Order: sequence, then C-alpha cells, then structure tokens
Amino acid sequence: MAGARSNALPDQVAAEVKQDRWDRFMSKAQAISAAKLAEKVGKVQEAIVDEVDAEGATCRTRSDAPEIDGNLFIDAGFEALKPGDIVKVLVDEAGEYDLWGRLV
Repeated sequence: MAGARSNALPDQVAAEVKQDRWDRFMSKAQAISAAKLAEKVGKVQEAIVDEVDAEGATCRTRSDAPEIDGNLFIDAGFEALKPGDIVKVLVDEAGEYDLWGRLV
C-alpha cells in the first residue's frame, strides 16, 4: 500500500485547494525561517564542513540536520577546508533557508 491510508478516504479535497493550502503554508514557513536565520547575521556560528568544491564550502551549523535543514556557505578562503572540519564562521547574510559567511 503506497502512501497514507487517508489517501483512500472518500470526498478528497480538490487538488487546487490542496495546492493553495500548501502554497500558503510554505509562504508562512519561509517567512518564519528567514526571520530566524536573520537573527544569526553578525554572529559567529560553529559549523561542520560537508563539501568543498571550486565555488566554496557547504557547511551546516550544530542545529542543522543534513538534507533537511539549510546550509551555511563559505565562498572565500575555503580552499584549505575539507569535509569533516569544524570551523567558526561569521554570518554575513541570511536567506529563506540558508546562510552565507566567512571564516573567522
């Protein structure tokens, strides 16, 4: 059986209504996330390096779960970093889900 058992219930909500509800929920969730991340701007965060490529380092803070939460990106001075490194990062910018910063 695929999905939740509730999928088999009669009188389902119309697809357009589901989409509208989803869109309204995501809009509110993005606003909440952006506000929480904005509070981290100007503060130092300890982060673990997950990936390093030619463009920068992708990290996550202690409170972020991989593949679920947003990332903290470092795009300068990252060349010596490697996955697994724990670094201190001054957060310069916040988006709806991600942070950007520089090594301290």
